Amino acid sequence: MEAAVTAGQLRERGNALFQAGDHAAALAAYTEALSLCEAEPEQAVLHRNRAACYLKLEDYAKAEADASKAIEADGRDVKALFRRSQALQKLGRLDQAVSDLQRCVSLEPKNKAFQEALRALGSSMHERMKTMSCTDSKVEQMFQILLDPDEKDEDKKQKAAQNLIVLAREEAGAEKIFQSDGVRLLTRLLDTAKADLMLAALRTLVGLCTGHRSRTAAVLAELEAPRLSAVLGVEHEQVSLAACNLLHMMFDSLKEGLQKDFRGKEDAVVPDSSKDLKVLIKHLLELLVLEGASAHGRDNALNLLIKVVPRKSSKETNNSLSLWVIDQGLKKVLEVGSTVCGAPGSLPVTENSRMSASVLLSKLYDDLKCDAERENFHRLCKDYVRSWFEGHELAGKLRAVQAVSCLLQGPSDAGNGVLELEGMMDSVLSLCASVCEAHQLVAVEALIHAADKAKRASFITANGVSLLKEIYKHSERDSIRIRALVGLCKLGSAGGTDFSMKQFAEGSTMKLAKQCRKWLCNEAMDAGTRRWAVEGLAYLTFDADVKEEFVEDKAAMQAMFHLVRSEDRSVLYAVASTLVNCTNSYDHEEPDPQMLELAKYAKQHVPEQHPKDKPDFVKRRVRKLLTAGVVSALACIVKSENPALTDSCRELISRVFLALVEEAEDRGSVVAQGGGKALIPLSLEGTEVGQTKAAQALAKITITSNPELAFPGERIYEVVRPLVSLLHLQRTGLENFEGLMALTNLAGISERLRQKILKEKAVPMIEGYMFEEHELIRLAATECMCNMAMSKEVQELFLAEGSDRLKLMVLYSGEEDEKLRRAASGTLAMLTTLHPAICKRIPQVTVHWLEILQALLLSPSTELQHRGAVVVMNMVAAEREVAEQLMASETLEILSVLAKDDQDKPRVAQAAKASLAQAVAYGLIQPNPSQA
Repeated sequence: MEAAVTAGQLRERGNALFQAGDHAAALAAYTEALSLCEAEPEQAVLHRNRAACYLKLEDYAKAEADASKAIEADGRDVKALFRRSQALQKLGRLDQAVSDLQRCVSLEPKNKAFQEALRALGSSMHERMKTMSCTDSKVEQMFQILLDPDEKDEDKKQKAAQNLIVLAREEAGAEKIFQSDGVRLLTRLLDTAKADLMLAALRTLVGLCTGHRSRTAAVLAELEAPRLSAVLGVEHEQVSLAACNLLHMMFDSLKEGLQKDFRGKEDAVVPDSSKDLKVLIKHLLELLVLEGASAHGRDNALNLLIKVVPRKSSKETNNSLSLWVIDQGLKKVLEVGSTVCGAPGSLPVTENSRMSASVLLSKLYDDLKCDAERENFHRLCKDYVRSWFEGHELAGKLRAVQAVSCLLQGPSDAGNGVLELEGMMDSVLSLCASVCEAHQLVAVEALIHAADKAKRASFITANGVSLLKEIYKHSERDSIRIRALVGLCKLGSAGGTDFSMKQFAEGSTMKLAKQCRKWLCNEAMDAGTRRWAVEGLAYLTFDADVKEEFVEDKAAMQAMFHLVRSEDRSVLYAVASTLVNCTNSYDHEEPDPQMLELAKYAKQHVPEQHPKDKPDFVKRRVRKLLTAGVVSALACIVKSENPALTDSCRELISRVFLALVEEAEDRGSVVAQGGGKALIPLSLEGTEVGQTKAAQALAKITITSNPELAFPGERIYEVVRPLVSLLHLQRTGLENFEGLMALTNLAGISERLRQKILKEKAVPMIEGYMFEEHELIRLAATECMCNMAMSKEVQELFLAEGSDRLKLMVLYSGEEDEKLRRAASGTLAMLTTLHPAICKRIPQVTVHWLEILQALLLSPSTELQHRGAVVVMNMVAAEREVAEQLMASETLEILSVLAKDDQDKPRVAQAAKASLAQAVAYGLIQPNPSQA
């Protein structure tokens, strides 16, 4: 008996949580109640309630399952039948949804909601059947045109291919192609080896695989991994890229596509997809070292491995895929990373291949969880480098040194470990003196990357400057000198932004920077060499004098921006680093004055800020960068789907954007050049710091610009999630405040935006900040709630049992802070206008309600008076008993005075008159003859 009572209490709690909009918590309560409940009728009700929660949470398969259990217990349960029909519609099983709705109508023939739902669904099915009957013959016709060797009309073929691709983007069309033996026919298109037909086949297959695991498994079984891998490795760049997109979609669907599967003919049991994933990855790893594979095909394979192998989040505990790839393919990745361009028998690679290999190695290393896994990684790297270094003469030593560079750019711990192998540094130094330019390039780059990790490579710290100066002064080749200069820049920037710690003599840093700018602007040099000039500036711009000279050199800035558009994307990080330095957008904390005094007393080093790093100088530098076109360059970087755009690189770009929008007058320019669009992906992917900086930049834009112009079309809805992320407790007060201000603007635009904010579960966070001690944050939260209160769901929250929301608004309407009073009373005016039931609740929430309303009516602020008058007018209109309480108090006298002030305060007078007229209608007061 006790258990039944407990189950009942849990059900009531679930009902209250559901009404309050907390569907996940309601689901948990119903589930717990279900575990305690044994009576079948009560279980049925709980299953029905869980179905409602799952519908709200958009888990339609579970909604259907729970509704079905309720219907098993009671076949006449119309609520369960209706909920199952809603779930079935979302799952695409329209015929079964119609059957459930027909049953609802037969049980409750007068229910208009059921009749309307059945009419709408019938219309939808009719359109679908009409479309599908046309589609049957169309699919067959399209394949006939594409596969007919005698068809010479290219326009006709192109149109058929495009129609097939478009059809596959819709679920119904994709299923029709699949059921019409489409996979086999698409395989035939692939086997024609004609680029246009292959592209059509690959793009159609993407539609078939999107979010559908069982179809993806069928496509993989038909095409087989070796064929897909071979298509990825073809010379035709567009075909290779299309194959890359298909494989990426297949990986996603095999891992996460279950939720969108449709039950039907294809709903056979899909075997464990991990085997399919490993088969695909195995062939990608083999492609890396396949001599016949194209250079861009190899890059695409690396890019895919970067995206699909490492865990997306540390919350995922299983890193077995990364461990498997390390065991099976680490040496294959190093084969690409250690390739020396132009050497006999070398693999075809692009200028981005080594960077991609470094990024993949870094991500694999970061995915390791314990020392034993990392030791295995180190051992495999050392074994690989040793295999080239020992017994392969000069060619082998070059490969070994190149592998070291690759590792130093990626998992630098592993690179430093390999660098310490006996004889390795000696080989690097001897190759630096080589007469062969290619050999010298390999060695100097290794020395530079080692210099970047100077704290770990003590030899470089001790001997690096003199060695690199020697190369810089005496080499006759600019390609070598520019690399040596970068090494010097790295060693010379060890003091960072600390003005008092400079490695070089006065003026040396400026000379190096001038030479970097000169090379950067030299268009006769190839982009691959000029990017080293940006690498140098990335280090030298720690110095404020260098920053100032750089932003004065418009040609150098534009040359750098032009480089980000080149094929060599390895320059991206250096460009982003240079811009972070110029805008001072790195993290810097103000030192505690007491600690500074103590440090001086103890004769400890005290960091000093350069005079030219003060805010006025930074502001001028930002303006010059904006004028030179920095925003379009950054937007171009963000658009590039390249491994060089690492999470840390994205973070740097987010920092720069935040600096660019610091001043309100610059924000319009940033948006006009594509900054708003670029910030959205930055706020959704990357490091937590990077996402937060980008979200804060979006907030600043949303606060001072018209959001509908700054983020046109559907883009405005994409801004909501980043802004909500600023409300989390670990964010700073400023980030909380700006997030609230931006959401206030969005919430005032449309109901669809308010629904999006609700869906992102922002309302409980907004409520939390209404209790914040900081007055500006409290005010911003209250203003945000005022705009959110236009939504029916939010209005209902103010009526929820046990909630203090309405009480808080009433009390805030009586606070001393006028801005807070304005926001709270505005919310009350809106709530009482839109939801009359709230009017009846106000006298119940606090004994001070009457004096608070009277204080509003007597306020010297016309705006507060008007809001108070509207609340009173709504309360009088809502219920006679409430009106009687108001008229029995001093409120009657106040209203009578306000009603006479037509000239100065017409809106206040109008509301007061309406209240008095309603009181007369109730018979509570006598009409005033003079007013009549």
